[in-house]
Amino acid sequence: MTEVESPLPPHVAAALVDELAAVAESTIAAIVVEVPSYAAAFTGPMGKTIDRAVQLALGGFLTLATGGADPSRPVGPALEGAYALGRGEARSGRSMDALLAAYRVGARVSWRHMSGAAVSAGMSPEGLARFAELVFAYIDQLSASSVAGHSDELASSGRARRRHLERLAAVLLAGRPLHDLTAAAERAEWVPPRTLTAVLLPEAHARAALSAVDVRTLASTEELPDAAPGPERVVLLVPDAEGRARAALLAALEGKEAVVGPPRPWTQAQASYARAERALQLGLRAAGTAPLDTEERLAELVLRADATALADLRRRVLAPLDGVSAVAREKLTETLRSWLLHQGRRDQVAAELFVHPQTVRYRMGQLRDLFGDRLEDPRTVLELTVALGVPTP
Repeated sequence: MTEVESPLPPHVAAALVDELAAVAESTIAAIVVEVPSYAAAFTGPMGKTIDRAVQLALGGFLTLATGGADPSRPVGPALEGAYALGRGEARSGRSMDALLAAYRVGARVSWRHMSGAAVSAGMSPEGLARFAELVFAYIDQLSASSVAGHSDELASSGRARRRHLERLAAVLLAGRPLHDLTAAAERAEWVPPRTLTAVLLPEAHARAALSAVDVRTLASTEELPDAAPGPERVVLLVPDAEGRARAALLAALEGKEAVVGPPRPWTQAQASYARAERALQLGLRAAGTAPLDTEERLAELVLRADATALADLRRRVLAPLDGVSAVAREKLTETLRSWLLHQGRRDQVAAELFVHPQTVRYRMGQLRDLFGDRLEDPRTVLELTVALGVPTP
């Protein structure tokens, strides 16, 4: 610490020490009046903390000033008190505006009292100018220490809350009991929405996606349960993405290789994740750069739920085609699928297959020869529709 010539002659310092209690009292009274947000604080436990901080700041200044050290560089208890005040403001959910305003009021009031006492004690104009410079430099240092305390508290509490939010996402994805979910939400200070929608996307797109969705969205970067092979993925749990909000979500995920599960009550978010993960495992793909919306692919998800059962069904119901060539089998299967889905509307089948309606008529004649009356049997039609409802994976 730099040693400097003290601006306070001994008799002036003695006069200021005698005024210390009155200066502190006037400073606190002015802060209560001019910084209204502190009026209530002074009536509670915080009031004692602020009162001690004022006493420390004034006493520390006079100690440094009379001791010959540079009062513009406060150390020890005064700095620690200012730092603690800043952290207390952050914990109370307040910005630094009120505290900095209090410093400004305190500097003005204390300077008015101390300068008056110094002049009455015979301080020279040159000494008074130096004294003023040091008083306000000292206040600047205390303000900076409080700002540092405020920032550190926000960073610390922010990290803690992020950890709680990540833990909440993990217990939701694990499908834990309601009491576990509620406790985790309370620790994270997270108000549960009506529903959550799981979004799976590559880690590289996670930051951009988070900036485009609801700010209450939870994100999990932990290893995902039952994850499909492929690039590292992140799961987002987006609140209340239903109706128009779902359309907005899908638009926000354009180009991000996302898979979007169904909305589910927030306590059942694991079911939304399981649906999205299942779509990935089945290899479903969206068109172009659009996200894969599992709500639009329910039939495929159902039909592909048991791949071996679907393969067995196809093999059995298409057995009448076993005797034709591979090329003919492909064309006839394609025509039969379209005929079933278009409910026998020949022109629509022809348009889908890019063939003449007469070609459709010819192929359907072949199919009737091969299948016989079974094409009129409701059970066979059902099985053929299920077997051919989606293209072979």
